[in-house]
Amino acid sequence: MSTTVIILAAGKGTRMRSLLPKVLQPLAGRPLLAHVIETAKQLQAQDIITIFGHGGTFVKETFATEKMTWVEQTEQLGTGHAVQMVLPVLATSGTSLILYGDVPLVSAATLQRLLDASIPTGIGMITLNVADPTGYGRIVRHHDKIQAIVEHKDASLEQQRIQEINTGIYCVSNQKLHEWLPHLSNKNAQGEYYLTDIVAMAVADGLEVASIQPEMAFEVEGVNDRVQLAALERAYQSQQALHFMREGVTFADPNRFDLRGSLKVGRDVRIDTNVIIEGDCELGDGVEIGTGCILKNTKIAAHTKVQPYSIFDQAIVGENNLIGPFARLRPGSILADQVHIGNFVEVKNSMLAQGVKANHFTYLGDAIVGKDTNIGAGTITCNYDGVHKHKTEIGEAAFIGSNSALVAPIKVGHGATVAAGSVITRDVADHALAIGRAIQVEKPNYQRPQKSK
Repeated sequence: MSTTVIILAAGKGTRMRSLLPKVLQPLAGRPLLAHVIETAKQLQAQDIITIFGHGGTFVKETFATEKMTWVEQTEQLGTGHAVQMVLPVLATSGTSLILYGDVPLVSAATLQRLLDASIPTGIGMITLNVADPTGYGRIVRHHDKIQAIVEHKDASLEQQRIQEINTGIYCVSNQKLHEWLPHLSNKNAQGEYYLTDIVAMAVADGLEVASIQPEMAFEVEGVNDRVQLAALERAYQSQQALHFMREGVTFADPNRFDLRGSLKVGRDVRIDTNVIIEGDCELGDGVEIGTGCILKNTKIAAHTKVQPYSIFDQAIVGENNLIGPFARLRPGSILADQVHIGNFVEVKNSMLAQGVKANHFTYLGDAIVGKDTNIGAGTITCNYDGVHKHKTEIGEAAFIGSNSALVAPIKVGHGATVAAGSVITRDVADHALAIGRAIQVEKPNYQRPQKSK
């Protein structure tokens, strides 16, 4: 049976106090709505229908590459009204999951359980037992069977004592949605069309309403303000840390770890506090990441140690490297095995062969550096002429003295030496010594200028 996912994403999110539509607020580095869409894909939904409203143009532009059907809700008349807007494009066969763009963390496993429970009955929902149900719709049961959902403002005192609440997440036969939704009424305290009324309609038709509860309560929590957004962020990150600890990762403090993408790990990986992982990253066996590091779309091979406050972006790092502290690997950085990159060294679009060392205050841009070459402190490759980028090539076992400037395009040969403080503008032959310094002038008994009294 085909599955459609309907996502309600038309709300303004006034309490966020933001110009950004609520469903575009970031959680773990991605918009709230992106999490819901990703879950729908995991369920292999045949169609994803997203209902948009406030900031709709921006929302659609953000997800322009996604294969979805967009439906506009021009008036905010309740959840029932929102789903009514879908009927002209909704198939009459199959089943629909009704989700929310501001409820980002419901898992595919939970939704699959809901699908499995609902298909035999034609309707099902996720409920949750909470200590304080104030403000939520109550699940009214008779002999343990769901009879209705009563909104808090419409509930009697007895009904308000019920602790089982409606999460708003449903699985319903498309045929029944076409049958029930046109008959919704707005005769209630809010003057809105409640989607919850389809439960009473199902009972009236003699259908049993299936229900499940999520494994984790945060799966069904929504975002209405920044306090709730922050709470969900931490819940998400805690689950990620728990997963990786089970994979063998040691965290100095799992409460101070942020994953904003995907991560693959080997054995015995160690991650210190306040590390941020973005994009798609991979850490090999025995990798150590120091405190305050940021890794984005980076692959680090086994037994490399990254010292504190280093930043990697689209880098590939070999085995047994020692990098940092305060190092920066920019896009296109490819480091072989046993490379040392020290404090305040920046590498961009460069290939460093095995055993290269650049331990202090150096910039290597658009460079190819041969095996076992040593780069002295303060060295820079002058790769940009204001219009074009140029390549620097340094051979194997070369020695570049401190405070040198290599003006690209240029080649420094195998075993060559560049004297400290040199500006090198011509190619250097293999095993040659290149000196490019100004002549030192010394004036004895020099009197410095004095300020007038």
